[in-house]
Amino acid sequence: MSIENSIRQEGSHTEQTIDEFEVADEPELRGSVEQEIQGKVDTNHHEAAGRGLTLEAEEKLEAREMELGRTRMRWDRRQESDREARTRDVAEQGSRKRGRRFEKRAASVDQWRDPDAVDPRAEMSREELAGVNKQAVRIKERLKGGPTTAAIGRRLAERVGRGVDLVDASVEMMEAEWMSDGAVVPIDRIEDVPRSEVSIEGTIGVLWEPAHPSINQVGLIADESGRTKFTSWIRSDAPMVEEGDEVVLRDVAKSWYEGRCSVALTGWSEVRFEDREQWW
Repeated sequence: MSIENSIRQEGSHTEQTIDEFEVADEPELRGSVEQEIQGKVDTNHHEAAGRGLTLEAEEKLEAREMELGRTRMRWDRRQESDREARTRDVAEQGSRKRGRRFEKRAASVDQWRDPDAVDPRAEMSREELAGVNKQAVRIKERLKGGPTTAAIGRRLAERVGRGVDLVDASVEMMEAEWMSDGAVVPIDRIEDVPRSEVSIEGTIGVLWEPAHPSINQVGLIADESGRTKFTSWIRSDAPMVEEGDEVVLRDVAKSWYEGRCSVALTGWSEVRFEDREQWW
């Protein structure tokens, strides 16, 4: 059996060697130099683009190249073009015209919305203007931020110009500003604010022991108008406060319990210590 196996192995080895020689003897098919050059020309030359494509594919390719050329083209053909600057100017002019048309339409309801309207303070007497400026200063002091005194004075003058009493106009102005987003609201008015988050300012009156492990601090904050309960959750990562600290709590969430409104510090809330001038 061993002799037969050795003969079979020798026979297979001989066949494999013959096959290798046969493959090696076959000529290698390679293009000539002229054929290679012509192939590169047909592939890369701009006049040969699209060869081998269908008529539809050639038309699509030609249309795409034309569109790319139009997109890159500038009318002035300069390296440093002011095309972007001119586009911004045209866009700004269009925006101003649209805003002016809107204000003109709004003037049919409120005459002071007219962009050509004269400042109502210019038509007031000295006594009326002095009263408006005095009230504007008082409102600015109570708002703790918001619009400037001059802006408040103009809005007051507009209300007075419509025939509203100065005191009533001041109350309307305060109500409107307190209801605006980001305004510091008196604690006794947080229930009336039509938002889920408010900003308040006051003094930390008392702190209690938290009743839940997820609460960091809980206590009362008070201002001249009233007081309310505040809760600082551990997940809010708010700084620790102490009794007697004067703080501004911005963007605190309102919550209700047994008909009473309280606030809670969330991850979006901010704490400012008035005596330290620091934000957290």
